[in-house]
Amino acid sequence: MKKLKSNLIGIDQGDVALFSDFENGGDMWTGEGNRERRTKVVFSEKFKSAPAVTCSVSLWDVDYSTNVRADLTAQNITTSDFEIVFSTWDNTRIARIRVSWMAIGELSDEDEWDIP
Repeated sequence: MKKLKSNLIGIDQGDVALFSDFENGGDMWTGEGNRERRTKVVFSEKFKSAPAVTCSVSLWDVDYSTNVRADLTAQNITTSDFEIVFSTWDNTRIARIRVSWMAIGELSDEDEWDIP
């Protein structure tokens, strides 16, 4: 469990189109085997400490003739940014993906004193 020590809590959120591979014959649509896409997201304001980040698929367009295999995570979370990581494997064909994300964490208070 992430415990927040600040009375200033920030919530940042967004929606990111990760790829649209059916338009250009990209590997998520035409390839096979392990495939991965990473997209860096920068928060609108810096958090005091690394926030909790969740990601969810807000749009996906997939081929119905193969099994849908997918993994979606937030990685490398810092106070200022994180990476959305989407991966698939085997013969899954993904035409396009859009991901919604939300970050919740402590913000710095200009009235807060930093006493060692």
